[in-house]
Formats: sequence, structure tokens, C-alpha cells
Amino acid sequence: MEPEFWHKRWSSNQIGFHLPEVNPYLQRFWPQLGLAQGSRVLVPLCGKTLDLLWLAHQGYSVLGVELSEKATVDFFLEHQLEPRVSEEGAFKVFRAGGIEIRCGDFFALGAQEVAGCTALYDRAALIALPVSMRERYAAHLQNILPECVGLLITLDYDQAQMPGPPFSVGDDEVRRLLGDAWRLEVLQEQDVLGESWKFLQAGVTRLDERAYRISKGGRGPALY
Repeated sequence: MEPEFWHKRWSSNQIGFHLPEVNPYLQRFWPQLGLAQGSRVLVPLCGKTLDLLWLAHQGYSVLGVELSEKATVDFFLEHQLEPRVSEEGAFKVFRAGGIEIRCGDFFALGAQEVAGCTALYDRAALIALPVSMRERYAAHLQNILPECVGLLITLDYDQAQMPGPPFSVGDDEVRRLLGDAWRLEVLQEQDVLGESWKFLQAGVTRLDERAYRISKGGRGPALY
């Protein structure tokens, strides 16, 4: 998946993946993670999701990473936030209201830039990547993140019925990609096909959405 693909999607406003409301799994399950106020949360491939604002309003320090500068600028404009902007290494960095978005290639993110992140929120990163990049993404998270806990949301459907993104990432693949480094617990699994016109229109016959609690390091007992 080349960067130009996502730049084109944002420039042409083909952003069906952007939700106009805060993710309900985030609201339901995030409080159960037991994070202290002020904890720093990494949100990879964040786009302009309202979830960033929700996390900040709950008292967390938010670190988003986004390839598209248009998405980043739009986020701050739409919420009447005036960010401080700086160039830091491989990233153009926007900061305002307890939210920092690093605009650039997620794979250029180093351990020093996520230092202090004790939480991870992935609603649209893993499922945005094709197979080869998912392997790389999982390895990169393992390399740069310290001990942390988080929430992962995936979609699972017959990939032959519709091309991604969002891509199908089944439970077996999640455990293969993350199981060596992370403890995993399925918090909720449900069929959301009836709520997903794009998938119905494409002829998809099954669409399962899963929310996982994930933890790395010493954040509690194994859950899988």
C-alpha cells in the first residue's frame, strides 16, 4: 500500500473509513484498561478521528501518527484548535489541546518518540494494511513500544468477496501477528454486516467485528 494511495483518498475526500462519531468500543472498554489520568496513548494511522478528542477529554495525553497532512490539518480546523507546528526529524508535528499528531510515515517512528506511551489504541491501523505491511506493523510496534495496554478493533470477512481496505484480519491472524509479544482477550465480537452498506453492496455475506484488550510487558496475567 503506497503512501500515494492514502494521499489520493484524502485529497478526493474518499474517506468512508472516517466515522462521524466516537467509536462505541472505545467508550465502552477504554475505562476498563485501568490507565492513570495523564497516561500517554499512541494512536497509529489516526486520520482525523474524533476518538483523539474523546481520549484527550478523558484526561489522556494523545500521540497520533498520520501520513496525510490534509487529514491532520482538517482535524485541528474542525475542532477550532490552533496547533503549534514544528519539523522534528521525519515528521511535521502538530500540537494543541493535549493532542500531538506526527504527520509522516509510521514506520519512521522511533522508540524515543513514543517514550512514555503506556497505552495503544488501534481502530483503523492494522485493518488498513495489506498482509505484508501487517507483518511489518506488528514487528514495529513490538520494537518501539514499552510495557503498555490497549484496545484493538478488527474486521473479519471473506476477503475474496471484497478487496480492502479495510482488510479482513481474522482472530487467527491477530494471534499469529501479536501473540508472541502481547496478551490478548476478545472483549466483544459481533456481526455488523447489517450496519455496513458498503459491504452489503459488495456482496459480502459475513462481517464480524472484534474488540480486543491487548497488553505487553507486565500489565497483568495472560488472557488468552
